[in-house]
Amino acid sequence: MPESEVTQAVLSDLTSYDKWLEEDGLPVIRGFHITDLKDVAVAPWKRKGGAGTYVNLDGTGGTNDAYVVEIPPGGNLKPEKYLFEEVIFVLSGRGATTIWNEGGKKQNFEWQAGSLFSPPLNAWRQHFNGQGDQPARLLAVTTAPLVINLFHNRELIFHNPMVLKDRYAGEPDYFSSSGKAHPGRVWESNFIPDVASFKLQDMLRRGAGGTSINFELANNTMCAHISEFPVGTYKKAHRHAAGAHIVLISGVGYSILWKDGQTKTRVDWHTGSLFVPPDMWFHQHFNVGREPARYLAVRWGSQKFRVSGVLSMAGVEDSVKAGGNQIEYEDEDPEIRRIFEAELAKKGVESKMAPFFSK
Repeated sequence: MPESEVTQAVLSDLTSYDKWLEEDGLPVIRGFHITDLKDVAVAPWKRKGGAGTYVNLDGTGGTNDAYVVEIPPGGNLKPEKYLFEEVIFVLSGRGATTIWNEGGKKQNFEWQAGSLFSPPLNAWRQHFNGQGDQPARLLAVTTAPLVINLFHNRELIFHNPMVLKDRYAGEPDYFSSSGKAHPGRVWESNFIPDVASFKLQDMLRRGAGGTSINFELANNTMCAHISEFPVGTYKKAHRHAAGAHIVLISGVGYSILWKDGQTKTRVDWHTGSLFVPPDMWFHQHFNVGREPARYLAVRWGSQKFRVSGVLSMAGVEDSVKAGGNQIEYEDEDPEIRRIFEAELAKKGVESKMAPFFSK
């Protein structure tokens, strides 16, 4: 065979993950953001038994992905297990999930809109819709791109009989709503009943009287956090590694995102919006509504099982002047505050930022 034909046969423009997406036969949403996850169109999903779409926004950098799946009224998805992590946020509806290890006892827990949980790595999971009159819709963020591209072996990833007891050993309280608090605003739990009402802690270093909590879930390398900031305020700009899927839980506002030295991009958001800041792009969040703005971020950066390099979230609360990745209010472009106050004036909302600039 001529050398050119050999090269053509061996090389491909598609990654193993890209090929898997094509074979799964679902639409794939790309781009910068999604206005409302509840309005995203879904298509029949043979592998899972419901309907869905992949969400591969540009900001992930191929480090992780997401999908929306819909369970029909009174229906269920097929049982599945695989060797990539998955963090699930319930967008709408209520239902239950059954978890079990290969050959082990089954465990059930119920969820509702606003719940957050993570099926353990390589454990079986099956999701059920508890309502007979409307579908349930879930958003899942996964590490599938890295795992599938690294191993490029479907049998290993989807049909591996190994039981990972360090992830899940059938503990009867594994999916209870109880958890354990750790220093640094960290809550370790495998099931959060409602992210909208979860009590947060002060996060003064991020500015504007904000509050936050970090979640460690299912002994994962991915984790999550909730942040909230008051009416008439905005957060300090910062940057970090790719892959942070930001879902708006409440509030109305906008974020600006930019690579250092380049043009800024604006994303307007409300409850149900999703965006993913690209790798090491600064991003800054502005509340222009009449209620506190709260968001969920599913991301890399577990404090229990740390990763470094391209997935690191280091320095997000430290000033760029000290070698960190946060821009302090006194160092930001004055145009940022001017635009924010103009947006507030349009909506008849008073700015509450003055005290933070005088410090």
